[in-house]
Amino acid sequence: MDGITGLQEPVQRNLFDKMCGETERIIISTGDFLKNAGIVGLKYLLKTADAEENEDYGITGDGQGLWLKREFAQKADWTALYFQAFVKKYGPFTVYQAALEKIEVILEKAEREDFQKKDCKEDLKFINDKLLSNSYRSGFENIRQEIETPEVYEALKTSKLKESMETEELCARLRQLKEFLEQPLCEEIFSMKSIIYNYINRFWDGKSFLLRANAAKDMKEVFDGDFSEPMRRYISTGHEKAKEMCIDCSGKMDTKERTSIAFMKDQADDLVRKRSAFWNCKADAWLCPVCAFVYSLAPLGFTLTGRNFVFINMNQSVWELLDANPVHGKLVKDAQRNEEEKEKYSSWIARTMNLLLREKTRELGNIQVIARGMGESDRYTFDVISKDVLMLLNDKNIRNDLDRLSKIPYIKTGKEFWNIHEEVILNMLRYHSQYMVLNRLLKMAIENDSFLSRAAFIYDIQLRTSLLSKNNGEKMGGALMNRYRVRDEGYKLRNELLGAKGTNDDACIRGTVYQLLNALSVGNVEHFMEIIMRVYCSTRLQVPNAFIEFFKDKDTFTEYGYAFLLGLQGSHYEKKEEVTNE
Repeated sequence: MDGITGLQEPVQRNLFDKMCGETERIIISTGDFLKNAGIVGLKYLLKTADAEENEDYGITGDGQGLWLKREFAQKADWTALYFQAFVKKYGPFTVYQAALEKIEVILEKAEREDFQKKDCKEDLKFINDKLLSNSYRSGFENIRQEIETPEVYEALKTSKLKESMETEELCARLRQLKEFLEQPLCEEIFSMKSIIYNYINRFWDGKSFLLRANAAKDMKEVFDGDFSEPMRRYISTGHEKAKEMCIDCSGKMDTKERTSIAFMKDQADDLVRKRSAFWNCKADAWLCPVCAFVYSLAPLGFTLTGRNFVFINMNQSVWELLDANPVHGKLVKDAQRNEEEKEKYSSWIARTMNLLLREKTRELGNIQVIARGMGESDRYTFDVISKDVLMLLNDKNIRNDLDRLSKIPYIKTGKEFWNIHEEVILNMLRYHSQYMVLNRLLKMAIENDSFLSRAAFIYDIQLRTSLLSKNNGEKMGGALMNRYRVRDEGYKLRNELLGAKGTNDDACIRGTVYQLLNALSVGNVEHFMEIIMRVYCSTRLQVPNAFIEFFKDKDTFTEYGYAFLLGLQGSHYEKKEEVTNE
């Protein structure tokens, strides 16, 4: 390094990467979304393994890859690290954890004087059924000789837990079972049995512990034989004379070392049986052992939210990949919420975009959001968030409005809850206007004026979005003021009408508001102005000159019209309502 110490740090790192990449380091470059998810997963694995960053691994100077120290990669127990990382991430969501929690709940209830065993019937059935499933039985057989008190599990197999047992016997059995399950090896194997059949097999299948013929075999042994040992052997030998080439990293490899990319779901057909898709029927979609291992980590890079696995794919750099996906970086604390399991994919996007945009919007390019449902028949879905949308979201006032909506997102409509924050975000991402949301909300505000503040936020978002798009981000203060002056004219008319009636109750103008909203929703400027003129004729006020703008074009009419109605319903620049969830 002495010869390049005079250069700037990023340049030094780039040169050093190139100088030692073939000897001291293994460089794993970014690629498609599954490769990138695997890189995020690898970073998570290394972090859980307490590997030393910038010593055992690190990010290349140009940010386009993650490197592993060759010596570290050759010595690491990749199978143990793989299992450890998956158990840490997905373990809390497994039936193993659920069974433990139900055992603890029953034991706590048993200490109360009013304990009724019949109330535990469903929980006991859950414990019996899940712990005695075929996958858990085979897992037990693999570790029987390595764990303590295997007779506890054998007893469960021969005599299930029942509410008809004496309380003392039932509690004794549950305590023994709890102690048995909490052994580290039991936790790892039973958790992984749930993880491979509920999470990993949504991404890859037909290989290692997910090959049907290996169902009863030791999971660690088959994974080590299919992934870990081939990778260690591959990075320890030269391949100057090898003829095969990795489809991902272009690294050379021997025929025996290659892995078909078809083990990743929805990425390719069986390369042995279906070769017609390839030139001259010669299949070439093979991965080297290093890339195959990285692809196997893809489930670690996705975030489980509700019934979807979600990944934000950003190709600018590994740093951005790690920051954007909430298993890493500054977003992790905000992204982990108690209700996350129940959250919809769309609201996850809305919330994650809010978090992401707080950090580094100015540096972002197009963002690709990939989701895959948890069902066996589900496929990948893709949403692309483009630069122009990010430009809008980077506006300080729009972001402030979105932040306010995120704090009071729900409105109850009948028996359902309407998430207006989610809908506004998705409208922006998909180039839809907010006027349908705004019209619906203003109609609801006729009966409940607590919704008016949220309507004002949404109007401000729509108005600024429209003006920013028209002006290419240039100043728009004059246009904003013109619209908001019309809003205040609506507020003056409201006060005049209510003052004439000698009341603060706006019931007398609700019918007029409803008619104006209907006219706005269909763009009928003539009917809108007919109603306005009739109302003004009943007052001492003059029709504002700004109303001439209503006839300019449809967009201007809509912008001015909703501003006027916000004022007529009670919103103006001095009003600073505190809003709450309804």
